Amino acid sequence: MTNLLDLLPVPPTLLALGEPTHGESAFLQIRTELFLALAQRGYRSIALESDRAAGLVADEFVQGSATVTLERALAEGFSHGFGDAPANRDLLVRMREYNAGRPTAERLTFHGFDAPLEITGAPSPRAFLLRVCEYLGQDRTAEIDSLVGDETRWSDQAAIWEPGRSVGGTPEAQRLRVLADDLLTELYLHAPRRPDGWRAAYAQATSAVAVLRYHAAAAAPLGREERFARLVAVRAALMAENLLAIRAAEADRGPTLVFAHHRHLQRDPGTTTMAGTEVTWCSAGAIVGSLLGDGYAVVVGSLGVSPALGIGEPEPDSFEGALQRDGDLPRYVPASTVRPAGKRTHDYRYFPLEQATVDHADVLLHVPTGTDPAMLAARILALPGTTQLVASEETGAPEGAWGDRFFSVGPDHRRPFATIVERDVPGFDEEAGLDRPGVFRLNLDLGRTEFTRLFGFPPADFPQHRHEYDFARLDTVLPHPAYARHGFVGIVMPGPQMLPEIDRLLAIAHARAVARRARM
Repeated sequence: MTNLLDLLPVPPTLLALGEPTHGESAFLQIRTELFLALAQRGYRSIALESDRAAGLVADEFVQGSATVTLERALAEGFSHGFGDAPANRDLLVRMREYNAGRPTAERLTFHGFDAPLEITGAPSPRAFLLRVCEYLGQDRTAEIDSLVGDETRWSDQAAIWEPGRSVGGTPEAQRLRVLADDLLTELYLHAPRRPDGWRAAYAQATSAVAVLRYHAAAAAPLGREERFARLVAVRAALMAENLLAIRAAEADRGPTLVFAHHRHLQRDPGTTTMAGTEVTWCSAGAIVGSLLGDGYAVVVGSLGVSPALGIGEPEPDSFEGALQRDGDLPRYVPASTVRPAGKRTHDYRYFPLEQATVDHADVLLHVPTGTDPAMLAARILALPGTTQLVASEETGAPEGAWGDRFFSVGPDHRRPFATIVERDVPGFDEEAGLDRPGVFRLNLDLGRTEFTRLFGFPPADFPQHRHEYDFARLDTVLPHPAYARHGFVGIVMPGPQMLPEIDRLLAIAHARAVARRARM
């Protein structure tokens, strides 16, 4: 892919990469590769659409903490369920590996920039306030508990649509806002004496302020559409505030990459339709872009097909349809070169490109297709003479293998040249984490020569090198954890950017199978 920074007229201090939908892993996988490449160009931090306070846990893992495991970092370091995404697991592991042995000034830092809330609700500020008090050495538990009261009042999602039910307008909530503001003042007073842990405590304090602001907005006596627009705008403002704070903290270390849904990062106003009424608000990107000027650049994601989400080919006259015609691999496209086009049908799985978004973007990232087992299977079956066997009860396969695909030249499947598997085999092959939702692995029989060329040692020497590999890593050609000694490699969830290399390796594996069959 083209070097993204070469397409930008001015090097930004905050580079935004937006995905058009949550759930298509290709964008996250490209993001991880992009960030590691940007690290070679001076970038030292990444900010994701995830709770800022929770992100502190993920960053502890990234910095090499011995007390924060990867499992805890994924479970507690992300909000909105994003810790379940395999590509986010890869991001944390690769950042930690990058940081190992480097001085603090050169280490990569992980940030969340979202507030700890969703459009449909927010928690109470209790946990955030208590953590700030703990840092300050103040015990105000009784006072906070009495003001918070029943926690379920705060998490009542119906209050978003019925302002009279919101706790945000109560005297207790107003007193909590004053208390949170007072704690912020105390934090600044303590900074000279206790710099260690100050930034973490500050993130907790601002999270408390954020949820209190959001609850206050939910209590405003506005009409349904107006209140929805107001809540979305408040969340955008909280995101923008966090992004600016992150940039202030990272200013002396290098630029920051921010990754989120492009609706949060685009410069043009966000719009949606409710009950026939169009509501509009300024996104976090619009706010930050207006304040940072040329220091903010935005790359808007575009998607052609997503097998994982069931999204088919776009209409030919849409932006995405035009981009589909220009190539079958992910690529960056200067927004200024994209011609006017129609808007793709919107089905809430994907937010299509619009003229205003393209006009206000710097670059587009177009992904023609995501990958999944069926898509790769079709690619393999296009090779001459290839047949497929899908393991099932009828084929006599054990239940744990049902659905696995085996590809051979001719009808004899005793020695497939490629397989696609979606499950671990307990006690035998479980290091790739294939039991994670949506995870699969493409396995290829490459033989001794290509295996040795790829890894620098022959298949027979694999046991001495096993410890060098993270077999759960995505987008990486790895020795097969169980069959490497036979010349097999595996690629976990290869993204579309890997298709040329997959085709090359498939050709090698297929040619070996053809030659083997000819000798029979």
